[in-house]
Amino acid sequence: MFAQRIAQNLSIKASQVDTVLQLLSEGSTIPFIARYRKDMTGALDEVQIQQIQDENKLMNEFAERKAFIEKTITEQGKMTEALQEKINAALTITQLEDLYLPYKQKRKTKAVIARENGLQPLADLLLAQNDIDLEKEAAVFLNETVLTTDAALQGARDIIAETVNEDTVVREKLRKLFEQEALLKSTVIADKETAAAKYKDYFAFSERIATVPSHRTLAVLRGFLEGFLRIAIEPQEEHALETMENLYITGMSTCGDQIRKAVRDSYRRLLQPSLETEFRTALKTAADEEAINVFAENLRQLLLSSPLGSKKILAIDPGYRTGCKVVCLDEKGELLKTELVYIHENNNRLYDAEHKIKSLVKEYGIEVFAIGDGTAGRETEQFVKKLSLGLPVYLVNEDGASIYSASEIARQEFPDQDITVRGAVSIGRRLMDPLAELVKIDPKSIGVGQYQHDVNQPRLKERLDQTVMSCVNSVGVNVNTASKHLLSYVSGIGSTLADNIINFRRAEGKFTSRQQLMKVPRLGGKAYEQCAGFLRIPGASDVLDNSSVHPEAYELVQQIAKDLAVDLDKLIGNESLLKTVDSKKYITEKFGAHTINDILQELKKPGLDPRSEAQLFEFAQIFSIEDVKTGMEVPGIVTNLTRFGAFVDIGVKQDGLVHVSEISHKYIQDPGEVLKLNQHVKVKVTEVDIARKRIALSIKQTEAAPAQQQRSRPAQNFQPAKKEAPPATMNDALAALKMKFGK
Repeated sequence: MFAQRIAQNLSIKASQVDTVLQLLSEGSTIPFIARYRKDMTGALDEVQIQQIQDENKLMNEFAERKAFIEKTITEQGKMTEALQEKINAALTITQLEDLYLPYKQKRKTKAVIARENGLQPLADLLLAQNDIDLEKEAAVFLNETVLTTDAALQGARDIIAETVNEDTVVREKLRKLFEQEALLKSTVIADKETAAAKYKDYFAFSERIATVPSHRTLAVLRGFLEGFLRIAIEPQEEHALETMENLYITGMSTCGDQIRKAVRDSYRRLLQPSLETEFRTALKTAADEEAINVFAENLRQLLLSSPLGSKKILAIDPGYRTGCKVVCLDEKGELLKTELVYIHENNNRLYDAEHKIKSLVKEYGIEVFAIGDGTAGRETEQFVKKLSLGLPVYLVNEDGASIYSASEIARQEFPDQDITVRGAVSIGRRLMDPLAELVKIDPKSIGVGQYQHDVNQPRLKERLDQTVMSCVNSVGVNVNTASKHLLSYVSGIGSTLADNIINFRRAEGKFTSRQQLMKVPRLGGKAYEQCAGFLRIPGASDVLDNSSVHPEAYELVQQIAKDLAVDLDKLIGNESLLKTVDSKKYITEKFGAHTINDILQELKKPGLDPRSEAQLFEFAQIFSIEDVKTGMEVPGIVTNLTRFGAFVDIGVKQDGLVHVSEISHKYIQDPGEVLKLNQHVKVKVTEVDIARKRIALSIKQTEAAPAQQQRSRPAQNFQPAKKEAPPATMNDALAALKMKFGK
């Protein structure tokens, strides 16, 4: 229905849109369409398919609203051919609502009362702008409710004010004026300066709405909602009034002053508050979407963090007074042993801790240490390294581990263990496979977002769920070891089928083929089609069951092997042989060039995890912000990316901020252009504020500037889509840091 418009909006073919909408309507998921229906869609990726789905949803909502408005006006007996043409020509909800405004059921406004008092003809007389005797003409309309000529003229002006407010041309022109000139202003409410200290940068704030970055919008709105700030969104009133008067005052007449008064009243009482609300909502929506986009991209990078893989791990959840909880895990992440040690006290407990850890390492064949990076993390790391056991020691980001350990999910996994044990297990498993462990935690608790509690919560959940599903399916899932929560994100499965798969696995033993999935209760043909290609079965009798080759293409692969006169297991992984395959030979109506190319690539390295392997990292010998000095250069890990800069952990329990202007010698608008989450970087300390716990860092000052550095900025008319301008100064960015949620 909307394919052509969606295609125009997204600069793709209408046939591609039609195909995607058809596949979605048939129950196909976005990961499945993007991976296994490339030939049908023209190789649209997940982002484009998601955009098609979102655009279609908006257009359906538009169509429903349009139908309601048409029905309502028709039932009032006020639909005209001209009005219907305007409604048909409307392209946005805003245009529809402007047309509907005069026909909306109203409370008893001043204009309604004036009309009830018979003053509409007087308003019409004023709008005609003939040279008349105002007192004489107004006197005609006096009655028991309109007692004076001033009251009659006031009532007529009320009617005119509402007429101006409901004029679609006026609203359109003022809307353009707001877009071009309106300022977002905030001032502190009197006597609340102390309580509102964290909003100090917004006590006397003003910026054009056309350029205000999303983080400043959200900060101002939060201050407003918390009752600390007053806000306004408006252009210069003189410009607005001039625009309106030019539309309504036609010349010099005795009626001109009356219309001028009505126009001024209309703007101040009706139009300005209405448009301020509209633009505040629009600013909030745009800022929400920007913040959600940043959060979703950070979450994607975190979920796809490098896994260590199957190792025997000793994981420690550090603590001072309460001790350190120690757990031993096998290669599959199963809990083998728990202990409690005290390593931050200079007494016999310290020697006891050394003995216990050495014994656990020997007894359980430990290969790696995983230590939570929170409270006492660095100190615990130093203690373990001094044991000289010759094993790698990883500091693991533990954001959200406490949320998991107190969750129903953790209680189901470890009903007989306390929350400290669950937290330690989560730390160890997170090193082994970040994706498998992080899917158990509410993404908002993982610590890579900003303003996540301020944005539209349903939209945030929708986007984060989409991101998790995308990541899970891009990596693939071992159906024999995956938890219910990991399985539930696999294309076509969900929570109920994930439960059924787990129960089937317990009752029947490990899956030995993908075909066995069809025996899982309620897992029918459509669900099998959607999920099979994303599930892996290591050691299956059919080697393709441990690859991303979809079962629907098994016969094709067997034909390729037959044509090459080799057994299937000799074909897989044989890159030199696979390079000889003429892919065009196998193109059919069912399998096009994109699918065949994907299959050949997968056969070269079947089941390859797209994530790189975890790398060891060493912090400098600094442990608190008091150890940090201006000018020192230290290693760090990127922990969060925003539009205005990157947060970097340098090992002192307080992330430092690298402003976007201090990231690269070349001009960038978005830190994501050159940095990734968990990237290892070298930074220079440029400022330390111990009182406010702020550390300013620079990456580019640790690097030599290119000999021929490009100093020119992009042309003024270049505006990348969906990118906000970064804050102008480091102080501006640090102000945003004060509003930051998460780590």
